[in-house]
Amino acid sequence: MRTLRPAPWWLVPLLFALLLPAGAAARGAAPPASATERACRNLERALGLLEWTSALERGRFGGGWWQAWREHVVRAAALRFADRCVRLDHLQVLGSHNSYHLQPIPRIFEILLIFDPAFIAWEYSHLRLDQQFELQGIRQIELDVFADPSGGRFANRPILAAARLPTHEPALEPPGMKVLHVQDVDFETTCLTLIDCLVTVKEWSDAHPGHLPILILIEAKDEVIPDPFELGFAIPLPFGVEEFRDLDAEIRSVFPPGQLITPDDVRARGRGLEASVLTRGWPALGEARGRVLFALDNGGGYRLDYLDGDPDLVGRVLFTNGVPGEGDAAFVKRNDPIGSFDEIRDLVRAGYLVRTRADADTLQARSGDTAQRDAALASGAQFVSTDYPVPNPAFGTGYFVEIPDGMPARCNPVTAPPGCRESALERGSPP
Repeated sequence: MRTLRPAPWWLVPLLFALLLPAGAAARGAAPPASATERACRNLERALGLLEWTSALERGRFGGGWWQAWREHVVRAAALRFADRCVRLDHLQVLGSHNSYHLQPIPRIFEILLIFDPAFIAWEYSHLRLDQQFELQGIRQIELDVFADPSGGRFANRPILAAARLPTHEPALEPPGMKVLHVQDVDFETTCLTLIDCLVTVKEWSDAHPGHLPILILIEAKDEVIPDPFELGFAIPLPFGVEEFRDLDAEIRSVFPPGQLITPDDVRARGRGLEASVLTRGWPALGEARGRVLFALDNGGGYRLDYLDGDPDLVGRVLFTNGVPGEGDAAFVKRNDPIGSFDEIRDLVRAGYLVRTRADADTLQARSGDTAQRDAALASGAQFVSTDYPVPNPAFGTGYFVEIPDGMPARCNPVTAPPGCRESALERGSPP
């Protein structure tokens, strides 16, 4: 006589998990926090029960299709929990610093080092942005932009004459924001214009609709650099209110509203931006996957020009590098995770998004010192930025940065709810 399997009594918690009310899916229409918290607690209990019964039956009845089905059920519950109860601020992801950057070509780099050994800090190169997403698990990038509304401001690169290379770059002639590190000196890049960079991001995003939200950090550049040999270095256009409006327009020309997470999407009705992230919080993953958000790297006068008198950033694209306690504060930078370790943890617990750096100026990669990297990861900062998502073989130290146990992301070690599972954070792309 055929032995029957036990009744699938573990379906009870599965149905309990999957049939709970849908909760807050519509943007700007979240239920009261207490209702969301109750639903998430129920989902968390159901997930734990499913995992427990799955482990129990695995020991009793072994593998095969039965085990595969149990694992499928557990994963479905974990995804359900992540979609509804794991928010953007509950993650920790890897970022790349100056994500477009390519090390200067050898002849130019040799000249720069003779002039000032400090230029050794530019000895790093990144893959194309889409390759960083695909191969290295990067989910936060940084782009430096120069305003060029008339076009051609940075198209002539006189220093290249020293390497007997053409000094004119036709691709920099059209009007629009240009992407480079330091004009006329450190300008090698994987994408010459902001539009080119963003199109690369969008094409990858469109092909991977289940990806975790990608933060794009924008640094506005307008510093005039010395021209000791009077080669005719370009004079950047100062960044002000009008240039920031142009920046928003370029971003919106690439990404439709539904693919962006903006301050308008996060701000609750009747509340300011900071009050919203500290009370209602950031979007859950079910709403945030497949989207991008932008933040301003600069503070000081750049931040004030971007605000243009509106701390709630109504209709704007970027989150500012905010000052906690002021109305626009939602994203903040704390680039020293050792000196600011306790502060970062407090900011993360409060609900802010925080970016920090695991390394800087090639120092850690050359020495192999991992103290700053380890502090950055332990701090709970949601975005940990590095120049070295893979080791530089020229340094011989093996230094690199990855998210422990969770590429491309892990549940935040400071804020993630107990039901968060790394395997459920990023949904795979459709076949």
